[in-house]
Amino acid sequence: MNAYLTAPRAVRRRLSEESFEGRPGRRRSTHAEIALQRILQDHPNANPATASRPQYHTGRLPNSKLGDNKPRLLLMGQKRSGKSSISSVVFHKMPANETLFLESTTRIQKDSMHSFMDFQVWDFPGQLDFLDPVFDLDAIFGEIGALIWVIDAQDDYFEAVTRLNGTILNLQQSYPNINIEVFVHKVDCLSDEFRQDTYRDIIQRVTDDLSDAGYENAPVSFYMTSIYNHSIFEAFSKVIQKLIPQLPTLESLLNILTANCHMEKAYLFDVLSKIYIASDTSPINMQSYTACSDYIDAIVDVSEIYGWDRPEKEMTQRDVDIASQDAESFVALHDGSLLYLMEINKYLALIGIVKDPKWKEKKGLIDYNVSVFQEGMNEVFARS
Repeated sequence: MNAYLTAPRAVRRRLSEESFEGRPGRRRSTHAEIALQRILQDHPNANPATASRPQYHTGRLPNSKLGDNKPRLLLMGQKRSGKSSISSVVFHKMPANETLFLESTTRIQKDSMHSFMDFQVWDFPGQLDFLDPVFDLDAIFGEIGALIWVIDAQDDYFEAVTRLNGTILNLQQSYPNINIEVFVHKVDCLSDEFRQDTYRDIIQRVTDDLSDAGYENAPVSFYMTSIYNHSIFEAFSKVIQKLIPQLPTLESLLNILTANCHMEKAYLFDVLSKIYIASDTSPINMQSYTACSDYIDAIVDVSEIYGWDRPEKEMTQRDVDIASQDAESFVALHDGSLLYLMEINKYLALIGIVKDPKWKEKKGLIDYNVSVFQEGMNEVFARS
């Protein structure tokens, strides 16, 4: 596996303009730019009225009542089902094996996450009956983005399913827009056959009970998860994507990028959490997702070792120019394919997989198309 360093963004853009048009500063619109312009014209949220700094936040939730504009993820379920372990691994970078020493949650744990999208994670104790009249339901569910119900697949889950259905039926009249996400958790120790049987049985019990209660086609999604592999990050990626109103536009932009760069797959990752907020619409291969996720870990680890914060008063203009350039990295894998990473902004990074063995000859074209994609990202989120 070979790693490469590349020229700064300003140099790459100048070289790209010269190579595409023959002289610097003047060039015709490429196919990528034309397609990008069409998508931005068609999408109602993509055209900014005025030039402004992108904020990279999602819009207000349909059931929002309190007005803080921060989507809230509620982690609920039975005691010892793994809620605190999930929160610690995904949002606090705790190694999975250290979660064995976590104590049971005795009160509501509230964490604010400041990243691509500011949101809150509330971890509820399993023994807490939040439907008790003593609790203010608006204070709990007023700004909710998703209710994540964690079910321990290794334990007796009948009571957990009963409580889940009771919660859905109690909330669906007052808060119909809540996304219900069910994590069938701790499946890593189950055999493949038993894992699938348990997963299907939980889905069947939930849907049958809701149908018997007169709630057809309930908005409930199911995921098999474990903190010992990437499935928990994959599940949270799907949960977060439902809270991003610009998702269709992001997918269209990534489809254009993969087509023009001959990428097998492209992901837009939130670097801090390793949650991908969008990908192109081709089927997701878990092996490629794992490789991209591990690559982010490697980049972050190297940055923590060799990176440093420079006080502004001590920075020269050259330091400012260097610091403002977007980070880039790419790795040639053993099979001849390319793993390409480009920093889009402070929080997001684009990672693409290129299987073309002649990728070295097209590296300049890839860099140019990614810069067009980055400009499109800025336009999409400029007025969000």
